[in-house]
Amino acid sequence: MPSIFNFPITYLNSNDGSSILAFGSLESIVVGENNSLSCLAEFIERNSTSYIFGAVNYNVKNEIEDITSANKDETEFPQIIFYVPNCVVKIDHENFEFLQGEKNAKNFEFLNYFLEEETDRNFHELKINWIPRTKKEKYIQNVNIIKEFIRQGEVYEMNYCQEFFAEKCVIDYPLDFYFKLNEITKAPFSAYFQFEEHHVFCGSPERFLKKVDKKLISQPIKGTARRSKDVKLDEQLKNELKNNPKERAENIMIVDLVRNDLSKVAQKNSVHVEELCEIYSFETVHQMISTVTCEAKKSISFTDILRATFPMGSMTGAPKLRAMELIDEMEDFSRGIYSGSIGYISPNGDFDFNVVIRSMIYNSKKKYISCPVGGAITLDSDPEQEYQECQTKIARILDLK
Repeated sequence: MPSIFNFPITYLNSNDGSSILAFGSLESIVVGENNSLSCLAEFIERNSTSYIFGAVNYNVKNEIEDITSANKDETEFPQIIFYVPNCVVKIDHENFEFLQGEKNAKNFEFLNYFLEEETDRNFHELKINWIPRTKKEKYIQNVNIIKEFIRQGEVYEMNYCQEFFAEKCVIDYPLDFYFKLNEITKAPFSAYFQFEEHHVFCGSPERFLKKVDKKLISQPIKGTARRSKDVKLDEQLKNELKNNPKERAENIMIVDLVRNDLSKVAQKNSVHVEELCEIYSFETVHQMISTVTCEAKKSISFTDILRATFPMGSMTGAPKLRAMELIDEMEDFSRGIYSGSIGYISPNGDFDFNVVIRSMIYNSKKKYISCPVGGAITLDSDPEQEYQECQTKIARILDLK
């Protein structure tokens, strides 16, 4: 990206022709330690008439639940990064609308540059030598240990993740890199987030939480199957996922967790499961997704909702607190923005945030790139199959060149 465009960028890409592009910064907040949510609440209040874009680190959980993490996030992603963009542009196929900012020559220059990058398919080649932080043998051993925790009644389900990483990695064309990733994933909650040295190349299929008027919408994912180019086999894989009792049990457990989280901020008797264990097909995988909604209490703030629902149940387990404690104990890296969320808040208080999965996180100053992946472990989990499911989720991402 030309140096004249060296400013924050957030691109929320639905991959259906509609997207939102935010760039430039009028005011920002970056918090690397605890107390980030209190700082964020003040920032939102101060900028309540503007669009606000940002990212929430998974480790914000530590201040919500007063727990600690010993593992290190090598990407060094802050607890929160939020900013008021200079421009917010809503893109609908060939049409675009400025929701915030001036229609001046400089802003149009960047918009045109960005749109040209999106349509250009002459991608630069980049070979990344990925290293697994967790060896396969150790992963399988840890899954068996987690299953023992489940037998002892510590948890019913736990999301266990591993990290693939590379050092001395130089990405000279980050936008090009994101659009190359998006060609593979084409996910509905895809995002590119760049703030100073921090970059997130996100191919997420999952929504964390959306607010429209009083309605809150959460869409947890649990259950994954690979795609096949053979139409009959692909349909068979889809049906096998839909009728898999283990996958359905995992999904339903997280639905119950989400229902409980939403009940803390919901009006009485307003929590509903609108979809249960529906199958959605994406470019590389089939996913089992449920939709849980509620009517939010009056005058409840974004940070109040975050305190009640973050991190998302699909990336923790049940019960949530004990699962998070065991995650910190069993994993050998700190997730950082992975399992966190990227999104925006509208001037009217509506918001939409994804789950940062199927993603690569890059620190351009350290030249370090991370690609974590994980899955839900239950009593019925087969360690070898769980390892292979992780490979299914990110194989094509790791092969990106």
